[in-house]
Amino acid sequence: MTKVHFVGAGPGDKELITLRGYNLLKEADVVIYAGSLVNPDLLEYCKEGCEIYNSAMMDLMGIIDCMEKGVKAGKQVVRLQTGDFSIYGSIREQIEEMKKRDIEFTCTPGVSSFLGAASQLGVEYTVPEVSQSVIITRMEGRTPVPERESLRSFAAHRTSMVIFLSVQAVESVVSELVAGGYPEDTPAAVIYKATWADEKQVTGTLRDIADKVKEQGITKTALIMVGDFLGETFYYSKLYDKDFSHEYR
Repeated sequence: MTKVHFVGAGPGDKELITLRGYNLLKEADVVIYAGSLVNPDLLEYCKEGCEIYNSAMMDLMGIIDCMEKGVKAGKQVVRLQTGDFSIYGSIREQIEEMKKRDIEFTCTPGVSSFLGAASQLGVEYTVPEVSQSVIITRMEGRTPVPERESLRSFAAHRTSMVIFLSVQAVESVVSELVAGGYPEDTPAAVIYKATWADEKQVTGTLRDIADKVKEQGITKTALIMVGDFLGETFYYSKLYDKDFSHEYR
């Protein structure tokens, strides 16, 4: 029986899809891709005659119906999701519906945009004696966020933070982070469409990042990065010290 293959498309650059994802994509008979969130250049990997659907024009049941139709026709179906679908990927509801219909599936992870953004800036989230933890979160919008996971409560840790799906409310984000404990001089960055050809990078501090983002006209498809890991003063890892065990290198 043929299957549906969920594939993480990566952060944007068409070369940042995994090798397995690329192979699945080029062999697919049917591809359902996540609208403007997935770089359409990735569809160049599809073979001639592949049926391509933009899920931005479909509701959940329309997507599942399309998958089921393809599988029943003996076709290999790829559901191409943005970044890595384990973070704000909305695959849970798709999988639950597929289980109801006994549609088999596989999942191939992708490179998340928060990883692509760090690479574009040349930074490391986990800097010794600065931060050894990363909080990945979002501000409440149409999708509610548990009160215990508010930006204000997370800010008390003052660790590295990446905030998805919130740049449209960047002023409120900054207000909550400062109220929660980050000093106003904490480094911050906003990356629009990380690794895409039209990527934009905005850097500053919590004091001025909102104004800079507004000047650039960024209102969607961007990550907010906050924390001292973005600063210029670091304590470096001892990984490469001559006395450190080689087995960890």
